[in-house]
Amino acid sequence: VPPLVESGGGSVQAGGSLRLSCSADASLFWRNCMAWFRQAPGKEREGVATINIGRGVTTYLDSVKGRFTISADTTRNTLYLQMNSLKFEDSAMYYCASDSHLCTRATMDVSQYEYWGQGTQVTVSS
Repeated sequence: VPPLVESGGGSVQAGGSLRLSCSADASLFWRNCMAWFRQAPGKEREGVATINIGRGVTTYLDSVKGRFTISADTTRNTLYLQMNSLKFEDSAMYYCASDSHLCTRATMDVSQYEYWGQGTQVTVSS
């Protein structure tokens, strides 16, 4: 079983909502840094939201602040990304990622994260 498995993507009209889930191996979830990234065709992978699982500290890409919420359910080892007021430009493949080390600061640097899910596609129609 892969250590990170995303689900919840799909197609939605602009203004709609989706909730992404990432089921994680327990070893990657306890006091870890975790994040959601996205990658649109022809573009670099960019960080969308991060969370320090142990402290509950979160950060967001400016363009999603107030619309997206990252959260973690430690009883289910599951990471979530609630996405509201979706825009066409939010369309991308979304990935969850985990840093296997004890989290001090979760960043949006791709190189911080060793483990990645397979991705789930989000398509927003205008």
